[in-house]
Amino acid sequence: MSKLIFLSGSIRKDSLNKKLAVLAAEVAKGQGADAKFIDLAEYDMPIYNGDLEIAKGMPENGKRLKKEFLDCKGFFIASPEYNSSFSALLKNSLDWVSRKEDGTGGDLSAYKGKVAALAAASPGGFGGLRGLVPLRMMLGNIGVHVLPDQLAIAQAHTIFDAAGKLDEKNTKALHGLVTSFISVASRF
Repeated sequence: MSKLIFLSGSIRKDSLNKKLAVLAAEVAKGQGADAKFIDLAEYDMPIYNGDLEIAKGMPENGKRLKKEFLDCKGFFIASPEYNSSFSALLKNSLDWVSRKEDGTGGDLSAYKGKVAALAAASPGGFGGLRGLVPLRMMLGNIGVHVLPDQLAIAQAHTIFDAAGKLDEKNTKALHGLVTSFISVASRF
């Protein structure tokens, strides 16, 4: 089984989506997958700027993150919802990964032919669902096969226990999504 990466669109210490991504990676490992959680806090980068890219090329952390994407068969994103969209952190990270390392333009090689699974956890009533719509659209437009199933956990601040585990209903849903993710990624 090829490597799968798991990440959150939030770097906040107690982020619900970070908890969800970590838990999803644990579920995948439990199913025998080569799963790795990536914390975007370890990949600090400037806001994407074409002039900066031309002058200096891709930031070192962008190169490191792009290598993780190039080396995997798929990625699981747990995305917070910010004003009905996904986070600027996640957008910026995905934008840098879409660039050539030498600063000479676009390169979607880290995305083409990859599989993505999407999830969200939110204290709100929609569970971050509205933020997954533009994320799904963007990923689909750059050649990623996005699984049709997704998970949105509403009232997530009451669903995770002190150990970072989910209730039975959401645990079952997460296991189903991760199982599907592993299955599809293994066929790509």
